[in-house]
Amino acid sequence: MTPTLLGRWQTRILLMETVGLVVTLLFSGGILGSPESAIFLWLLQYIVVFGLGWDYVYIQIQTFRWDQDWPAALQWLAALWEGVFIVLLIEIVGVKLPGTAEDWHLGWFIVHYSFVWIAVFVTSQSLMRLIFPRWRFRGGQWL
Repeated sequence: MTPTLLGRWQTRILLMETVGLVVTLLFSGGILGSPESAIFLWLLQYIVVFGLGWDYVYIQIQTFRWDQDWPAALQWLAALWEGVFIVLLIEIVGVKLPGTAEDWHLGWFIVHYSFVWIAVFVTSQSLMRLIFPRWRFRGGQWL
């Protein structure tokens, strides 16, 4: 599949706000989790928002590839970069993202981000193809 920008955005929002949210609720103790565990919900939303911007960059990079495709190996590299980007913002640059200031723990972020991303990746490579059979042929657009 060669994703379009709109397809990337639709797929990212759909998967992060369904599969990613389910995984995140497990980390935050469910809907009735404690206030300090709300950081995982905040982090998920930052991953989505920053990811929408990164999707634009990925589309530009994709134009330099001979087949203009975005294989799974590049998805793994993109996921690694997006996680490192959040860590750089908070740990190195010292940006105080709302909802993450007091409860930030690098180890828990790595575990949470890894679980969310693996669940989203597996879903995009399997379940999305079953639920939306034409999704692959529309550049990732499901609407």
